[in-house]
Order: sequence, then structure tokens, then C-alpha cells
Amino acid sequence: MLFALEDREENVGQELYALATKLFPIHRSITGDGVRETLRILQSVAPVEIKEVPTGTQAFDWTVPAEWTIRDAFVKNVKSERVIDWRKSTLHVVNGSQPINATVTWSELRQKLHTLPEQPTLVPYRTCFFKEDWGFCLSQEDFDRLDAQGEQTYEAVIDASVKNGALTYGEVYLPGETKDEVLISAHICHPSLANDNLSGICVAAILANMLQSAPKRRLSYRFVFAPATIGAIVWLSQNQHRLANIRHGLILTLLGDKGQLRYKQSRIGSAKIDQVVAHVLANSGAPYEIRPFTPVGYDERQYCSPGINLPMGCLMRTPAGEFDEYHTSADNLDFIHPDQLASATQTILKILGVLEADEYFINQKPFCEPKLGQYGLYESMPEQGDGAALQEAVQWVLNFSDGNHSLFDITQRSGVDFAVINDAATRLVAAGLLLRKNNSSKCGTGASLTNEQVRPNDRAAKR
Repeated sequence: MLFALEDREENVGQELYALATKLFPIHRSITGDGVRETLRILQSVAPVEIKEVPTGTQAFDWTVPAEWTIRDAFVKNVKSERVIDWRKSTLHVVNGSQPINATVTWSELRQKLHTLPEQPTLVPYRTCFFKEDWGFCLSQEDFDRLDAQGEQTYEAVIDASVKNGALTYGEVYLPGETKDEVLISAHICHPSLANDNLSGICVAAILANMLQSAPKRRLSYRFVFAPATIGAIVWLSQNQHRLANIRHGLILTLLGDKGQLRYKQSRIGSAKIDQVVAHVLANSGAPYEIRPFTPVGYDERQYCSPGINLPMGCLMRTPAGEFDEYHTSADNLDFIHPDQLASATQTILKILGVLEADEYFINQKPFCEPKLGQYGLYESMPEQGDGAALQEAVQWVLNFSDGNHSLFDITQRSGVDFAVINDAATRLVAAGLLLRKNNSSKCGTGASLTNEQVRPNDRAAKR
């Protein structure tokens, strides 16, 4: 089955953008009520199960931190005017700041202020997780205005709490006909940043909604919405018993800007997901880029760590740190575009469609080429174009449907687009010339399948 947007294609961009608009004002961090509120909103889109892991829980080399909750934050001048106001932008507070309620001089306060001198109109995004500190962020222009007023006192308040609680993450599981899973992950901890990473959250949620509505799923799908780094680490530590079922995976991030799609390969580099993404992008007709795996970036660092080494790549547009708006107030709702969100979603559906349809078949007439004409699968003089491509695909599929080559293997070997190969297989099944391997107890020659003819992943699953 090849997934498609179908009747939602025209509206899905606006659907994605509307969800991002609803989530944008929420102050998300690695723990706390902002994450919970975000996940509750996602529950109106997809069947998200909210899970909590208590503070102090060990997760490999890490420990679940105390829960940080913020209610208000500001800096007031002597006239009681809020010169820095968290209520205007959640970026104004260093994420994870310790509570503070103090009167400070300008000389003291300026040591706790963060700006971007090279981008003087923008507010930076800064964090101090796993470190007892506090601070505010503001534009360089606002900093200069305060600095020009000279030495005076300010009231600095961060109304926050740091106490034992939980790390919260969301999960969607959509069972298919097999236990083989596709894992899709998006980090959920950034406040007031639209591309990084509301774009990934929204695309993942809408994908879960679409796949839930699919009439049939051969594969099972698991979506994880978790805080970056610590969230992925905690999820992996809590779900080690599930990892053997994960056959393919994608981290989704930075999907709403005007850049071309880029794919960062898994640590394996030649995993099926790496090959399928490359094939779909190459046949998209749009510019794209494939990058090799590096152990820096998003949560591929965790999913592809050497002891776990899942076949997961990262799909994005302009990579982190390579656009001026990255981790600044300019990464707002004006920076992301409904059409870019929609086209990324369509591309992912094509990737999942290939994985979904990538089955193994057995040729039921393996002794020489069957007389295709009597099955309506042969034209004596096929014209150039779709008819010729389909007839060639029929011959490729018949020749390599020996139980050891999947449809995508045949695509790679033949150079024929997967959609055409899949069409050929569908027609051959309808004609009775192919049988799905899982529905056949024997090869076309009548011999039973041996262990060597079972896919390596199938052998691993049986162990």
C-alpha cells in the first residue's frame, strides 16, 4: 500500500500551520506543565498516550532530573515597568533557570543577560539544564537601551519551582499486520521556536492521524514525542525490550523553512531507511541533499549510539545552526510555511509507502518466462513511456521474486521507480503469477524455504 494525502492534500498545510499556531505560545522545557499541555493538545489530533517517569529514575548514565515549572518572570526598573517580560516571549528567560526574587544593580544584572550582538534585533534561546543558574535573554538593542541608563537598581523575578516530579513524554502506537515497527521521533522541549521544533512535532502528529485512518497497515508505527536528549535516553532505557522490532526510523525536525529537504543517514549508513529515503528524494524532482551520519545533532545521537544502533535517520530542511534564525526569536510562525510543511509530509508518506509495500514474493511460474500475453501483461510492440516501463518492471519482478529479493531490492537492482515495480507486482499477484512470501509455504520450485532464505531481520526477531 502506498500512502497518500488524498482529499487532505489541499488543506494539510493549513492544518499543520494551525496546529503550530496553537502550540507556539506554550513554554516547553525538558520537564513540566508545558510539555503536558502540548501533549494534551496533540491528543486531539492523534491517540497520544502520556507517560511519566519519576525524578531520580536511572536511565543508562543519566538520571531523570527534577521537574522545572515556571509561572512568571520579569525584570522591572525603578518605575515598576517590565523592561524584560516573559509573558511577551518565553524566550526571555533562560530555560531551566533557578527561582530568583532579588533587587540587583545594573552591574550585577548585566552578568545574567544574554544577547546576540551580531543580530541586534533578535532574542536568543538559551538553557541552563543540569546546572543551577538563572538568566534572561533580550535583544542587543534593548540591552543597549538599558545600558545607556547607567547604574540603577532592578527587580529580577523568576517565579519558578524546581522539585521532584517527572519527565513527561508522549507515545502513539499503531499496530499493523506484523510486529515490524517504524519509529518516528520528534523532540518536544523548545519554547517559542516554530521550525525547531514545532514543525517536527506537528508533522509527526498529523502523520500519526493519517496512519491511524489508513484502511490497512502491514507495518506497525510508533511515534515518540519526548524532550531532546534526556527524553530519548529515558525512552530508550524504558523500552529496551521493544527495540528488536524496530526496522526503520526517522527523526523529524526543521521541516517548515524554505530550504530543500535534507536527509542525515543512520549510523549504519546502508540501512533500508537510508536507501528508501535516497530513492524517494531522487525521484521527487526537487533539489535535495544526503548527508552522512555524524554523532552530533538531534536525537539520532541516542537512537544511533553504538549499543543501540537503530536504523534511524534524520529528515530536515536547513540543518541546525545553518540558518540565521536558528535558536532566536526570528524562528517564529512567520518563518515556517504551510506549503513546506505539507510537502515534507507528502515526502514522508511516500517513504512510508515504500516501506509498507516492500514485501517479498514468490514467482509461481519460475521455469522460464510465463506467457505474459495470456495474462494481459504483454504488448507485442509496447510504446515508449508508461507501458514500456511497466512491461520492463513485470519482467524484473518475475525474475527476482524468489523469496530472497524484496520489491525495493528489485528497484535498486533495476533502476526502475518503486511505484512502477509495486504496480507490476500488484498486477502479477492479481494474475496469479506471484504469491506473497508470507502466504506461501514453498518456493515456486516446490522446495521449502530454508533458514538462509529468511531475511536477516526475521532471523533476529525469532531469536
